[in-house]
Amino acid sequence: MMKFIMENKICHQTGIVILAAGSSSRLNSPKQLLQYKESTLLKNTISEALKVKNSFLIVVTGANHDLIAKELNLPEILFSFNSEWEKGMSSSIAKGITEALLVNPDCEQCILAVCDQPFVTSAVFENLISESKKTGKEIAASGYSETLGTPVLFHKKYFPELLALKGKEGAKKLIKKYAEDVVAVPFEKGNIDIDTEEDYNQLIS
Repeated sequence: MMKFIMENKICHQTGIVILAAGSSSRLNSPKQLLQYKESTLLKNTISEALKVKNSFLIVVTGANHDLIAKELNLPEILFSFNSEWEKGMSSSIAKGITEALLVNPDCEQCILAVCDQPFVTSAVFENLISESKKTGKEIAASGYSETLGTPVLFHKKYFPELLALKGKEGAKKLIKKYAEDVVAVPFEKGNIDIDTEEDYNQLIS
C-alpha cells in the first residue's frame, strides 16, 4: 500500500471512490461480478475510472470482499474493506473518503460512484470535474430521470459531512441540502442500474 500512496500522492488531486460493498440481496450472485461486455459490472466501472487523468481509485468492498478482490487482482486498484457494510451506504462512503485522505491528504475532491451503472464512462467522470471547475460549484452531480445522483463529485469542504452520514443515508442528502452549490451534469442512461435479475436480463438481452 505504501508504494501506491507514494506514486499517487504528488499530482492526483481527484479521488474516485467506487462503492461496491453491498450483498446484492435481490440477486442470486454478487452484482459486482455479473458478466458484462466481456468483463464484469465492477470491472467495467473500474476500467472507465482508470482512464481519468490525475486521479486515483479506491474500491470499497464489504460483502463478498475476498471473492471480488481475487477476481480483480489488479495492482492499480486499492481495495478498502468496509467491515461495517451492513450498516448501509453511509459507512461505505465514510470508509472511501477516509481511505482517500490516507492515500493523499492533499486530495481536493472525490467522486463517489457505484458499481452497477453499466453505461458509466470515463467521460461521465471527466465531465463532473470540468463542470465543477468551470462553474465554481463544489458539488457536481449526474442528472438523469429528473433527479440528481451518482456519480457525484464533492469538494473537500464537504468531506466532514460525508464522514458524518449515518445508516442508509447516501450522498443525495447533501445534494439536496446544498442545492445552491450543485451543478447538474447530464448522464445519458444514468438511470439504468442493476438491482434485480430482471434488470440484468434486460441489460444483456
